[in-house]
Amino acid sequence: MNFKNKIVWITGASSGIGEALVYALNHQGAKLIISSRKAETLYKVKQHCKKNPLDVHVLPLDLEQKETLFTKAEDAWKIYGQIDILMNAGGISQRSQVIETDVKVEEKIMNTNFWGSVYLSKALLPKMIEKGGGHLVVISSLVGKFGTQFRSTYSASKHALHGYFDSLRCEVYDKGIEVSIICPGFIKTNVTINSVTANGEKYGLMDENQANGMSAEACAEEILSAIEKKKEEVLIGGKEKLGVYVKRFFPKFFSKKIRKQKVT
Repeated sequence: MNFKNKIVWITGASSGIGEALVYALNHQGAKLIISSRKAETLYKVKQHCKKNPLDVHVLPLDLEQKETLFTKAEDAWKIYGQIDILMNAGGISQRSQVIETDVKVEEKIMNTNFWGSVYLSKALLPKMIEKGGGHLVVISSLVGKFGTQFRSTYSASKHALHGYFDSLRCEVYDKGIEVSIICPGFIKTNVTINSVTANGEKYGLMDENQANGMSAEACAEEILSAIEKKKEEVLIGGKEKLGVYVKRFFPKFFSKKIRKQKVT
């Protein structure tokens, strides 16, 4: 893979897959803009970048605060005068039943996971087209392809990304814009621990499947490989990827199996 001197903006860069992408791209010599809500943590991530730390710029933002995102996109663009790749890796997960979940919590999840990616992508799209091209990368999930217990709004937010960015791809295919949707399965990160519950509180527990999942570093390498190959969609993980195909070809069987599955 060759991302040397590519200008890449990564949201969700303070932990998990986003953080792993920062290190992998820094190792390859990319010029980075790293964003999340936690400025202090972002600076720690920058300190761990071994290669050309001056090419790692910290830009804190909150994806839920939609009214700030167009300005943040302007600020990001001004850093290098260009952005080649936008990696929408920021987001939050959920552990709660529909009947118990406060609507405000559901709005928070949708604002962060869906609208955050949409706003930043829309802000950069005209600039990318004017510059002659760009690559929009969206970190979805396998539950962007099917739903399961306790993740209704999280799953909905990921499903929405597929519909939106599949449609966008059709509209900009002749304008030099690539769109890749990445669907990780069980990746060993703190996404479960940081999930929100029915009232918006932090879940605080590690999912067993997550704990035994693929490393964030291995996931990041697969993501970069997919981007380099300009893949439109890629599934990443272990045997859980089979769920996408079982759902497609044997939907009734899948429905019975998934509701019996131990889900935490």
